[in-house]
Amino acid sequence: MASEGRRCIMHLDLDAFFAAVEQRDKPSLRGRPVIVGGLGGRGVVATASYEARRYGARSAMPTIEARRRCPAGTAFLSGRFTAYRASSEVVMGLLRSRSALVEQVSVDEAYVDLTPPAGPIGWEDPDLGGWCRDLLAEITAETGGLTASVGLAPSKMMAKLASEMDKPGGVTVVRPGEELAVLHALSVRAIPGIGPATGARLHGFGVDTVADLARMSEPDLVSIFGTAQGAALHRLAQAEDDRPVVVEREAKSISNEETFEKDVVDRAELESELDRMAQGLARRLEKAGVFARTITVKARQHDFTTQTRSGTLPFATGDAAVILREGRRLLGSVDVTSGLRLLGLGVAGLTAHAQEELMLDTAYPSAGGAELPDAVGVPDAGLVAEPRGAEAAADDDRPVAGRLQPGWRTGQDVRHDEHGPGWVWGSGRGVVTVRFEGPRTPPGPVRSFREDDPALHQADPPDWREAPS
Repeated sequence: MASEGRRCIMHLDLDAFFAAVEQRDKPSLRGRPVIVGGLGGRGVVATASYEARRYGARSAMPTIEARRRCPAGTAFLSGRFTAYRASSEVVMGLLRSRSALVEQVSVDEAYVDLTPPAGPIGWEDPDLGGWCRDLLAEITAETGGLTASVGLAPSKMMAKLASEMDKPGGVTVVRPGEELAVLHALSVRAIPGIGPATGARLHGFGVDTVADLARMSEPDLVSIFGTAQGAALHRLAQAEDDRPVVVEREAKSISNEETFEKDVVDRAELESELDRMAQGLARRLEKAGVFARTITVKARQHDFTTQTRSGTLPFATGDAAVILREGRRLLGSVDVTSGLRLLGLGVAGLTAHAQEELMLDTAYPSAGGAELPDAVGVPDAGLVAEPRGAEAAADDDRPVAGRLQPGWRTGQDVRHDEHGPGWVWGSGRGVVTVRFEGPRTPPGPVRSFREDDPALHQADPPDWREAPS
């Protein structure tokens, strides 16, 4: 297939990003297994360093399982999102300096359309790989040692798959006309949207590779999976993906969820948690200048069974009281007698305009009134999550409104009046242990203090670009 006129899309993925930032800022952890994530009994791994992955640790694994797999001396750290955002901004700035079309999809990955005139290169360029390697070298230099992997392809799907083929720090180029040869050799699970359940179902039909999937007709896939999913699977198996790189990604929903240390059966306690979430969602809607029509409650039972209840209002709202009222109504249809492990509250159907509820009293029932219709097809794409609790993928380091700031967290940045900057090595029983080092120092000494030592303070993340003070 001729490459003329074909888009040249790059997907960039920062390698083991959270763990890599921790190893950069904490020289004593370089070359050692590092796990970043929730550290409580129900925590999950957000990122495992490549050293930890050799022992089988991986993202989304329960932290307790990662502890069983990894050797003594593995560092288990809570997240420092301020530090991650700072490094991410540098990388995204470098990408935007090269193309006007950059779609940041998360803190550590982005799509870039490199096709002229918005971008600097096209398929006619004889040294695409060299151009990418120069970019990766600049990213490493500007971020103090972080690495990234990139894939170049004519579509977003193929670019993302290519970026995963040579990690860490690799460059994979899939030129126009090569897509099917590359794609069809992969496991069917490589196709976006095919998870364990769909993969198992396809296996039952003898479909294990993308090539197997491509041999199935569209009518057969539609008969198995329905019109939308079946047609999508057929297109993707043929490498048909014409999604453009979108500069601004508009959030389609906002959510907040809490995983409890112990299963909660008290409905009053659950409604109190909903109240806190509704207040937070209202603040975020106000900050974004939007209003919501659809309210969703997510409830995960003790056995990990997850139920979702949604209701669509006849008006758009940013009022915490309305969000809470609908959340309580939706939660009322969930059986909580065996205890909930997780509770979530979200809003969707976002719009820039609101309508007064008082004008619609007859259309909107009270908590005891008739059921509102469930929302249909509320998209997950663009979800703005605000996790809280031990199962959060990585604990946000912002204070939580209405709650006391938690105690010293492992990995947290601190400064001592006498010893200078460092990070929390561990804490408990009234003692906090600190390692005094930074991104541009050698591994530093470890000292212990009383948890209430007035000379010890929380601190901002260190700047890897600055010499130690």
